[in-house]
Amino acid sequence: MVIVRDRRGEKRFALQWGGMPEPAPIHEHALSNLRYIREAMERASAFTSIPGWGGVVIGLTAVIAAFLAHDTATRSQWLRIWLAEAVVAAVIAAVTMVRKARLAHVSFSGAPARRFFISYFAPIVAGAALTVFLARAGFHEALPATWLLLYGASFVSSGAYSIPLVPVMGVCFMLLGIITGFVSFPVAAALLGAGFGGLHILFGVLIARRYGG
Repeated sequence: MVIVRDRRGEKRFALQWGGMPEPAPIHEHALSNLRYIREAMERASAFTSIPGWGGVVIGLTAVIAAFLAHDTATRSQWLRIWLAEAVVAAVIAAVTMVRKARLAHVSFSGAPARRFFISYFAPIVAGAALTVFLARAGFHEALPATWLLLYGASFVSSGAYSIPLVPVMGVCFMLLGIITGFVSFPVAAALLGAGFGGLHILFGVLIARRYGG
């Protein structure tokens, strides 16, 4: 205990603990609290710019690709059609997502968006690499299941930072991918069209109605 004097010269007693540092200025506490609140809000927020009607359009192009691929004579032609569909779908998704984000004033540089895209693209990159490996080895039969499983995994992982329908859609893709792995190639090709076509259309409509186009 130490004795201190106030401005009037009167004695005041105060406790002083040995080695205890002086308290930080109040403005530092305020900045620390604001930083904590901002980070907590970013963690709690979700990336909501998932295009609903864009998903419907992607589903329609996938149905067209499935019909075109069904009439191909070789597996190589079948693969080229689906690779072209992947490029078309990526362009549609990018354009519609950017449009929805601008209308909703959602930033792609925020923490939720960064977490979403990192979680989304990791399985997609793995799927692209496996496509090259399997195609070079001639294992085209394994591609439908591989695509459905990894595409679904991308939505399950990224759905943790997005709207609730996204991981549900991912689980549906993965379940369909598991089934696809145990059937013949013609059936697997049909299920691939049903997945990338039907599931995109179904969940695209649900997302558009619940969260906007």
